[in-house]
Order: sequence, then structure tokens, then C-alpha cells
Amino acid sequence: MAQDNKIRMPSGQGGLTRYFDEYKSKIEIPPSAVVVLCIIVVFLIIALHQFGALFFN
Repeated sequence: MAQDNKIRMPSGQGGLTRYFDEYKSKIEIPPSAVVVLCIIVVFLIIALHQFGALFFN
């Protein structure tokens, strides 16, 4: 009587899914612009916390 000690591997690509790698967006934002915008938003939030009562009272 033979024992079933076989290792079963998943079929196909091993569970990996490929999406469209060749997709090109019409709008491209450089990473440096994203960093600068994040810094501006952080400073804006800090300024509103500090001086917001003066402007919105």
C-alpha cells in the first residue's frame, strides 16, 4: 500500500496575479511635488491650529 506523502503545489502562477503593467496615466505628478504639497498642508494645519481663532471668530 502506497502512502500519499506528496507535496501539492498550487497550479498556474503560484497564486500571483498580474495587473496591467503597461497602463500609462494621462496625469503624472512627480514625487517631489507630492512631498512639497504634503509639507504645505502640514504647515497650513499647524497655522490654523495656532491662529485659526483669530480668523474664524
